[in-house]
Amino acid sequence: MMLSAGTDAVRQSLASFRQEREADWKAFEALLARVEKRAPRALSEDELLSLPLLYRSALSSLSVARATSLDSALIAYLEALCLRGYFYLYGARRSLRTRIGDFFLHDWPAAIRDLWREVWTSVGLTVIGAIAGYWLVASDKRWYDAIIAPSLAGGRNPDSSAETLRSVLYGGGDHFLSGFAAYLFTHNTQVSILAFALGFAFAVPSVLIILMNGCMLGAIFQIYAAKGLGFELGGWLSIHGTTELFAIAIAGAAGMRIGTSIAFPGELTRMAAAAQAGRVAATAMIGVTVMLLFAGLLEGIGRQTITSDLARYSIGGGMLALWISYFYLLRMVRHGDR
Repeated sequence: MMLSAGTDAVRQSLASFRQEREADWKAFEALLARVEKRAPRALSEDELLSLPLLYRSALSSLSVARATSLDSALIAYLEALCLRGYFYLYGARRSLRTRIGDFFLHDWPAAIRDLWREVWTSVGLTVIGAIAGYWLVASDKRWYDAIIAPSLAGGRNPDSSAETLRSVLYGGGDHFLSGFAAYLFTHNTQVSILAFALGFAFAVPSVLIILMNGCMLGAIFQIYAAKGLGFELGGWLSIHGTTELFAIAIAGAAGMRIGTSIAFPGELTRMAAAAQAGRVAATAMIGVTVMLLFAGLLEGIGRQTITSDLARYSIGGGMLALWISYFYLLRMVRHGDR
């Protein structure tokens, strides 16, 4: 009898508690649902002023519910409601436009500056690979077929005439030109993804991929330079190549950061070191996607409409200067102005 009386008292207390305060909870929940789906301007001035009052009322109800050990389901409901209210009233709310602006103005350049050692290591590996590819083909023409796939070569090889090679650079309607340019963009995109994705294996695959990509570049340059067309090929590639190759260098750098963090975690665990490096690397890779899109536009427009070597080098050099200024120099100027 005494147990039954105690249970009835608890039920009455819970019912009384709900009856007194549930209207405020529902009103607070309804207002939150409206502003979360739309915007604060969806509420009237009185409704906006009531939000913090209803939030404090919900907190008070939660405190009482916890102290008196009321229904656990009610406590869970009030906790979720108070958490929603806290995030809306005190959490940092940024619009999509603000987030995109923060990415381009701060997050992406900051990530590239953080990766500066790895980026310039990747650039150095590309140069070393290009020198090696050039030297190998110059010393033995058979290396060209070993480095460049026959499907890519399209019959162009060290034995091709200067006229045939020149037609690739200036023949706007040449099918090989279109295929080769498309291959370069697709290939460089794949290289970027692989150099980043395989970096977890202690950065070794990233290094090898960057070296091989440079080796292919050097092999192609050798057959053109041997026919006196090295300068012309450099202009044709530079329109989009400076952006693409820089993007590949950044992708390789991102992979190296993850791999070296796993190999040498320092005081952190390997998982913690990988997670920390992954945040910087992932931000850089989002930017790499943007760079590759720019390169695709430059390649698609420039290859078909620009045939002047000087104009090609000017565009390529200008894009490279733009990226370097964006990532490194503009921050130094702003810092110096302060």
